[in-house]
Amino acid sequence: MTRLKNQEQIGEIGKSCVLLSRLFEELIPRVRPGVTPRELDRFSRTFIEKHGGVPSFLDYEGYPASLCVSPNEVVIHGIPRDEPLDEGTIVGLDCGINLNGYFSDAAITLPVGAISPEAERLMRVTRECLDRALEAVKPGARIHDISRAVYGHAKANGYGVVRQYCGHAVGFDVHEDPQIPNYVGPGANPRIVPGMVLAIEPMVNLGTGDVKVLADEWTVVTLDRALSAHYEHTVAVNHDGSVSVLTSWKYPN
Repeated sequence: MTRLKNQEQIGEIGKSCVLLSRLFEELIPRVRPGVTPRELDRFSRTFIEKHGGVPSFLDYEGYPASLCVSPNEVVIHGIPRDEPLDEGTIVGLDCGINLNGYFSDAAITLPVGAISPEAERLMRVTRECLDRALEAVKPGARIHDISRAVYGHAKANGYGVVRQYCGHAVGFDVHEDPQIPNYVGPGANPRIVPGMVLAIEPMVNLGTGDVKVLADEWTVVTLDRALSAHYEHTVAVNHDGSVSVLTSWKYPN
């Protein structure tokens, strides 16, 4: 059941999103060859707690970190470890904040130093999938309009789309209904209405869209070990009919 938010609650979720956006602006320049995922995680937890928030991923269903760090073939839920990131890697960062009971969620994929043209193209197209998905959010449209925007653009560019994981509503909890698949399937297709706050997150692979979960029961990798990219914004449908993208990050040139 969709938990709609009033405009005051959307404003409070927006404050959480602003703090998360500030964290991403701090993280982006820290992603460079030699940095370890655990260092990025420690920085994120310290930043969130210093500013009065709670890392919403930490201990969520047993997840052991504040930040998901997902390099190369890791699609999502990469557990931060001590192995340094190498030049040429691409790495997804996914984080959420609980600020006074209001939740935000966002993700970005970044280059570690110089990367290959095929990696650059995958990341660009996945960002475009997110942009198209955000354009599909409007009162009266349906969730599958978002799904169709992501899937159509990814497939037109020859990429695989992850089906086992999806976007979702957010705001009062880490994950809420409705789910927002990145493909048009037979599931629920509710209408988009004012009061919805949605975390939209294309997960696009260089090869197959199929994935598997590793033995740690968290890390999701592409089945063929091809590269994957992941981007996510939290967006609100306001009660005046307008739509606001609540999270932000300035992508490095």
